[in-house]
Amino acid sequence: FEYNTDLFEQVTIERMSRHFTHLLEAIVANPSARIQDLPMLGADEMRQRLMEWNATETEYPRDQCIHELFEEQVEKTPDAVAVVFEDEQLTYAELNARANQLAHYLCSQGVGPGVFAGICMEPSIELMVGLIGILKAGGAYIPLDPNYPPERLAYMLQNAARPIVLSQDRLRERLPQESVRIFCLDADWSALAQESDDTPKSGVTPEHPLYVIYTSGSTGQPKGSVVYHRGFVNLLTWFIRDFELTSKDRVLLISSLSFDLTQKNLYAPLIVGGTLHLPVLRHYDAHEIVRLVIERGITWLNCTPSAFYPLVDYADESLCMKKTLRYVFLGGEPIAVPRFSTWLNAAGGTTRIVNTYGPTECTDISNFHRLDPAIQGPEMGVPIGKPISNVQVYILDRHQQLAAPNVIGELCVGGEGVGLGYLNRPDLTAEKFIPDSFSGVPGARLYHTGDLARWLPDGNIEFLGRSDYQVKIRGFRIELGEIESVLSQHAALREAVVIVREDQPEDKRLVAYLVAKDGQKLSATELRHYLHERLPDYMIPSTFVLLQALPLNPNGKVDRKALPMPEGERQDLAQNYMPPRTSVEETLTGLLAKILGLKRVGIHDNFFELGGHSLLATQVVSRIRQALDVELPLPILFQTPTV
Repeated sequence: FEYNTDLFEQVTIERMSRHFTHLLEAIVANPSARIQDLPMLGADEMRQRLMEWNATETEYPRDQCIHELFEEQVEKTPDAVAVVFEDEQLTYAELNARANQLAHYLCSQGVGPGVFAGICMEPSIELMVGLIGILKAGGAYIPLDPNYPPERLAYMLQNAARPIVLSQDRLRERLPQESVRIFCLDADWSALAQESDDTPKSGVTPEHPLYVIYTSGSTGQPKGSVVYHRGFVNLLTWFIRDFELTSKDRVLLISSLSFDLTQKNLYAPLIVGGTLHLPVLRHYDAHEIVRLVIERGITWLNCTPSAFYPLVDYADESLCMKKTLRYVFLGGEPIAVPRFSTWLNAAGGTTRIVNTYGPTECTDISNFHRLDPAIQGPEMGVPIGKPISNVQVYILDRHQQLAAPNVIGELCVGGEGVGLGYLNRPDLTAEKFIPDSFSGVPGARLYHTGDLARWLPDGNIEFLGRSDYQVKIRGFRIELGEIESVLSQHAALREAVVIVREDQPEDKRLVAYLVAKDGQKLSATELRHYLHERLPDYMIPSTFVLLQALPLNPNGKVDRKALPMPEGERQDLAQNYMPPRTSVEETLTGLLAKILGLKRVGIHDNFFELGGHSLLATQVVSRIRQALDVELPLPILFQTPTV
């Protein structure tokens, strides 16, 4: 072969030559076959991808459920502190006894193997009693975020056949009152006083469901991914073994209960004798999290990169975190190394960063990669690494053939982590979960993630985005079609398209492009209020752009690439623009405009109606500290979000 040495390395051309030769040999051997069905990889390369890069088989307690592992730990360390919330704490024995009482009650209410129970609670001691109580009864839990709109909560409960819901008295009114039994663990606990605190016998097995996590759905309604005990036990066994978690570990929960990465953080410390700390965080408060990490000696954190970046902006305080933190596990979105490279390389501490990847459908994590600050330059992308124990990962081309190194294909996951499918959605389950033709295990399934990726020459995998309109914002998985569907139901709108823009580095935002019906006028305030009643906060677009018509391509479809960049003008809000009157107001409106990517912000403009959110709010607090030497408590910004 002749090739341009400016574009190709010799090893690349040699590999392409081998693939071409293998293809020619396959054509000769199978002259009637379609080219797309013939392999280009040789036997050695096939063995490398199927065997070497997926040689993950490891022993784990496959015959036990997660609550049984907790019960074993109770026997070992009954008097150790299991969970802490503010000034309250429970030992392992106390947590176990209360969970047993709740489990007996739930059994009397029909909860058992294969039966779902909702749990809608804010962080508290009762939260862990509720979760473990459901599992001990043999049931599976559905985390319900109390901040979700009532319509969304109602749909999730209806989809799960209207299960009993564990909650708190102050949240009772947020839940549907019809056809749902609500038991408040604070106000109603006296009803359990006579229940036994002995361990119930539920008959649950590792093959039964453990939890259901709802994510955005392209049809306009969320879909529930069902994870089972055995896959989750495999995940925790790998997690504890590979990162040497022990009874000395203290974990701070800083993500929502309804987030898939949260689940392992709840249970990992409780099956090694460690301590789970539950903070009081009404909003994401980076300064408060840093304080808690230092004060309580937290040894590992798990969150999205977007949630971690603000933590390292607290100069000396964030450096103190390194003295206690052993690991920071990041997942849910690509990592931008420059955002924390200075902090990571600063003297003191031995904190390690681990990049994790995995769809909700496959039990949180399928791949992981340990960052090495010595070789991970700021300009380098961070791979999602290699599969965890007992999980297999393949890159397939559009003809379902194994891809060669550096060739982009769809990432597919097999092995123990593959979940049970979508709750009451057999059609979607059959579409996404298919028989695993690469596995010799009877009944093995392969999950098609829809994520684009490629194998690197060393077997690590590089994530390259999506093959559809699913996106991730601050770690939340969002189907743009669901937002478009809700917008299209607005009486004043004719058309709606939503895209993700990243007009500033590391600042992904949802932008809605709208065409109003003739004679209709809409304000951003009205649209935001409409969506708040139907969608979670993280699915509300930051910017609304009104157009006369949507741009179309030659095929008559919406040309998303031709949608204009927002001009940075202030949104059409309910109130008129009022300019700053003093130097302090000028400083504040200026920094708000810069953070929000706008040309100007008025003193009466609502930060959140302009597209602000909790993570941007932490930037506001940080910028105010730098500009005015004033420490603004984050809750104040939420209470009074105008200058």
